[in-house]
Amino acid sequence: MSDTIQTPQPSTSGEENPRRRFFRRAAIATVVAGLASGIGLKVFAQGGGHGGWYRGGFMGAPLDPATLDEHLDRMLKHLYVEIDATDAQKQQLAPIVKGAARELLPLRAKMHDARRQAVELLSGESIDRAALETLRADQLKLAEQASKRFVQALADVADALTPEQRKQLAERLGRWHGRRG
Repeated sequence: MSDTIQTPQPSTSGEENPRRRFFRRAAIATVVAGLASGIGLKVFAQGGGHGGWYRGGFMGAPLDPATLDEHLDRMLKHLYVEIDATDAQKQQLAPIVKGAARELLPLRAKMHDARRQAVELLSGESIDRAALETLRADQLKLAEQASKRFVQALADVADALTPEQRKQLAERLGRWHGRRG
């Protein structure tokens, strides 16, 4: 019997450590959830609470594309003022933001359906663990898909801004998150 402690060696076959993969996915999910809730609260704070966007949060009632466009237009107007956007930047930013939102809207609906399905599965006479696991795995795929699209949109927006505008926006978000605790 040896008194030495053996530490696991990193895999050289290209496989990712399951623990690292879990923490990476958890971090991505946290970022996506934070950004999604931040956008929702921002829209509500800017007067978007009158049309139903915020009811139930991100997973709330169905949101039609026309209502989405109204809220995005309002949000973009505030963004343009905050960063002193040029007309050329406004022409770049609107299609990026609206395109991403339109692509993410069906994912939101799928997440809403999955929540309803989870409630049904958990309130039945017996618990179908296999169905719950399938639902969980599907939700991770949706979250990954949404995260990729969201990050792509963020990078596209960042490309359209100057370094000073990005700094202003980051400071603004930092102050906003600081107030939320």
